[in-house]
Amino acid sequence: MKGRDKLAKKVLLFGDIGIDDIVAIMYGYLNDEIDIVGVVTEYGNITRENALASVQYLKEEVLVSDESQEQVIIAGAENPMTADPVEVFPEIHGEYGLGPITPPEIEDGITLENFFTIIDIIEEYGEDLYIVNVGRLTSLATMYLLYPRTMEHINKIYIMGGAFWVPGNVTAVSEANFHGDPVAAQIVLTYAEQVTIIPLNVTQNAIVTPDMVNYIDQVGSIEIFKPMVDYYYDFYSKRDPNVQGSPLHDVLTLMAVNKEEMFTFEEYPVHIVQATRGTERGQSIADIRPFGDFEEETDKEIKRHRIAFDFDYREFFMDFMTIMSGQRFEYKE
Repeated sequence: MKGRDKLAKKVLLFGDIGIDDIVAIMYGYLNDEIDIVGVVTEYGNITRENALASVQYLKEEVLVSDESQEQVIIAGAENPMTADPVEVFPEIHGEYGLGPITPPEIEDGITLENFFTIIDIIEEYGEDLYIVNVGRLTSLATMYLLYPRTMEHINKIYIMGGAFWVPGNVTAVSEANFHGDPVAAQIVLTYAEQVTIIPLNVTQNAIVTPDMVNYIDQVGSIEIFKPMVDYYYDFYSKRDPNVQGSPLHDVLTLMAVNKEEMFTFEEYPVHIVQATRGTERGQSIADIRPFGDFEEETDKEIKRHRIAFDFDYREFFMDFMTIMSGQRFEYKE
């Protein structure tokens, strides 16, 4: 069992618990350089209630760890700040975000912490803490509205979200996390410092092929990995028969905590379109002009955020396969 390494990066993960969120948690659990100290679960791919059940199942039945690696499960947002009805996606992620798997009922009920345990975690780790947000940004935005001074103490924030000059995955221009709660996304990008955005530009290319999945299933230690990712791939292959595998958006985002050199970044002011409906809702717009940065529209200073526009797939492949299989991998053409 993996113990808690003092040198590992301390990560508080915010997720909406779909298959790629679950695989990211698995990756973090198996990676000696990452220590997921807490998981904030909220609505998104599935309901918050089901998300809590799935993360508890992972903790109790799948990723069994010793007491030195106790992960806190925190109940996050149940609804978006836009007050829209929550839409879930069982056809992509399954009812519980585990593909075809239904977790058994937890005998003693779900063990979770109060939302404001986030403050305790920040105060405990301070500048050693990294926040990785791979779901809707409602819970993270809430922290910035209620405790902006506390949020100044964390090290960096990595956000999976947005699509810049590439097609969206919910509308023609919008990515799911920003589209699901554009109000929250804009709040975070307005108030947060040290933000790195990992958008669809790169995550859609973080492909895990069926051959990769089969190999991990043969030599790896997590039995539910293959049925989950096969379910995920089945959706993508029906939507696009030319797709080569499953895009692991959230794994790539978590990977960035330790492997920033794998990415090519640029910094721009970013605005999230606040439309209540329509194609443009949640669209992420980067101001690439050499002059101006949305300030002429808002009369206030606009932060510049670091955005990943490219990444080294070979490095992704080697790291993912090495961590998930427990064997050192090299990339071969």
